[in-house]
Amino acid sequence: MKKLSKLEAVLWSIAFPGFSQLLSGQYIKGILFVILEFIINMNSHFNSAIMYSFLGEIKRAESVVNYQWLMFYPCVYMFSMWDGYRTAMPEGEKYSYLPFVFSAYMVTVGLMISPKVTIFNVHPGPVFLPMSFVIPGLLIGFFIRWLLISRDKKAVGSK
Repeated sequence: MKKLSKLEAVLWSIAFPGFSQLLSGQYIKGILFVILEFIINMNSHFNSAIMYSFLGEIKRAESVVNYQWLMFYPCVYMFSMWDGYRTAMPEGEKYSYLPFVFSAYMVTVGLMISPKVTIFNVHPGPVFLPMSFVIPGLLIGFFIRWLLISRDKKAVGSK
């Protein structure tokens, strides 16, 4: 079983959910993530939506995507990343799940509102708007993590 670094685990999970689990010898979990990604991707028509979005055909991307299926994707994707990270992180690291959780929340919200959002006459659509919501999710998650770690340090210091 290969011990991945935190960065390596996250990057392999970004490439494809389940890869970091497979590389670290967690075969059942890795295969489950790969199967889930495949099922959600195929039923949501996500690859077609990505292709049309990158070609600038946002309306076509919106017409092919199945939002009901695609709304599962952010949570599976972020949980796969968190799980890979968790396996590689040091024992005492606390609250590391928060940036992953809030990113999953925010990307899901971005997906839900994507049909209605236009920014400076640009309609980002079902791929680019949710992707941009990762940034506020990470910022919120890291900020809350910092608050909780600061609170814990104060509690330990006051004893």
